[in-house]
Amino acid sequence: MTKNIVTIGGSSSKNSINKILAEYAGELLKNAKLTKLDLNDFEMPLFSVDVEDEKGYSKGVLSLNEIFENTDGFIISLAEHNGAYSTAFKNAFDWLSRIEGKVWRNKPMLLLSTSPGIRGGKSVLEIALGKFPYMGANIVGSMSFPLFNENFKEGEIVNIELKEKLDVLVDKFEKAL
Repeated sequence: MTKNIVTIGGSSSKNSINKILAEYAGELLKNAKLTKLDLNDFEMPLFSVDVEDEKGYSKGVLSLNEIFENTDGFIISLAEHNGAYSTAFKNAFDWLSRIEGKVWRNKPMLLLSTSPGIRGGKSVLEIALGKFPYMGANIVGSMSFPLFNENFKEGEIVNIELKEKLDVLVDKFEKAL
């Protein structure tokens, strides 16, 4: 049976390497229909309880929430900005948590991070691993992918160890669906 999977690159960059990695991992699934989300497609104001009280939820937040409600699982690759989530991701996360505290709906999640650097977004990955389970994430696997520009070329992972590790995690994620 085909599963609906949401991929998210936790960045607002038009050329997000995290979006590329999340979508690449999603394409490895055998029986999945991917919904490849771009945070730029969901307009929402900067989160504030005052804005929420005055204007309610934007169409972008409501649309994103509906997609989350109707998915079978998530593949997320988080961008790291100054050791934490990107502003675009954090803002969407904050808004979504006001609609549904269990943002991730206890659905299976493959959690990734990448960067051009040697740590591969480890700091933001550690934050998410600590926080997301409290927000309804069923994290079945996680991976920091270092040196993206050296290890991913022409649409493929060229580092055999990283490719094998991701293949194992994708298989584990698929079994959890």
